[in-house]
Amino acid sequence: MRTAVAVWRRRHSPLCRKTDLAEVWVTFAALLLIALAAPAAGWLCGTVTHDALRESVRVRHEQLHRATATVVRAVPEPVVITDPEIASERGTRTRVVAEWTAYDGGRHTGTVTTGRQVARPGDRFRVWTDEQGRVVDRPLDDATASTHAAIAGVGAAAGAAALIDGGRRLVVWRLVRRRYARLDQAWAKAGPDWGRTGAGS
Repeated sequence: MRTAVAVWRRRHSPLCRKTDLAEVWVTFAALLLIALAAPAAGWLCGTVTHDALRESVRVRHEQLHRATATVVRAVPEPVVITDPEIASERGTRTRVVAEWTAYDGGRHTGTVTTGRQVARPGDRFRVWTDEQGRVVDRPLDDATASTHAAIAGVGAAAGAAALIDGGRRLVVWRLVRRRYARLDQAWAKAGPDWGRTGAGS
């Protein structure tokens, strides 16, 4: 960028080549695109992702139902989970044998996990079940969907900026190669006369 500004200031100098000016214009165009197109790409991607995730959350919440499970007995070993939404539980949940009543009124018993670090028989906790009454993972909520959409938007903006800068670098690399090719041609033409007084006259 500093080089582009310096070349622009000397644009009327006879030593300023056309490739130098082309490099300046490419740099300014890339900066303009990064300032305008990258945020627009991030906003568009974030908006589309947010809408899709909200629709997915809505559909998932329609398909699943909350139920209250009662601990029958604990299963001794703790299990480490990967659900980032459960920060307060410090990543550890307790496996228990529990029974619950499904949405359709059917009674079910099975091994499930609970957020309680200590689960005693008779303790009650909330679970999510599907249409068949099976316990399933908690669905995504709106706040998490918004966070994922924001991350997608930032990633899209960064990717667009990187793509634009990569294009700029490629164009500048080709300009520099052309500049050096012309310099080599000029040296090849002037080379035999170099250092010889009166040569070619």
